[in-house]
Amino acid sequence: MRSVKLYFIVLISCCLISCSQMVQQELPIYNPSDFNVELVDISLQKKNKNHKVADFELINQNGKTITQEDYKDKIYITDFFFTSCSTICPIMTNHMAELQKEFLTNDEVKFLSISVTPEIDSISVLRKYATDKGVVDAKWNITTGNKKHIYNLARKSYFAVVEQGDGGLQDFIHTPKFILVDKKKQIRGVYDGTSEDDILRLIKDLKKLTN
Repeated sequence: MRSVKLYFIVLISCCLISCSQMVQQELPIYNPSDFNVELVDISLQKKNKNHKVADFELINQNGKTITQEDYKDKIYITDFFFTSCSTICPIMTNHMAELQKEFLTNDEVKFLSISVTPEIDSISVLRKYATDKGVVDAKWNITTGNKKHIYNLARKSYFAVVEQGDGGLQDFIHTPKFILVDKKKQIRGVYDGTSEDDILRLIKDLKKLTN
């Protein structure tokens, strides 16, 4: 009888440990209210549930129109960059290339880089940039598009920048953030794309979502 009780105690303990580990592994779902208010448009600051990344229409390094349909049922990382950037962008792009290599054979994972200087980053410029950086076209879209649309995505969908603006001629954003988006278009993590420690954390988080 004593041994039976001991067996059940051990069994329950194992179940509790397993459940605890599962809880620890669960990634949060980010809503506007979870971010620093400086990152969130005033119209969204009080929203605390059901945020999804907005639909987008961009043009990639091959002149192809890219939309959310190209990322349907995918987990993806988004960043905002520009090809002539000589400070944080090269580090970010190198880290994105490392992530591409890490998940190259995982069909669930894709990458999306969006230019914040679309008037400069033409398709031909993006094509050269993609080739130089070892971009795998089926895996990683380097994109340009309408500036106002892009800046709205950065500010109202991905919450990637502090600076407010209207996406006009003088408006400019610059951010090191990598944003992790799940298959339901929900934000599941935000990382410093220039930090090796954050990239390692991102790799772990991506594996949690794909397992």
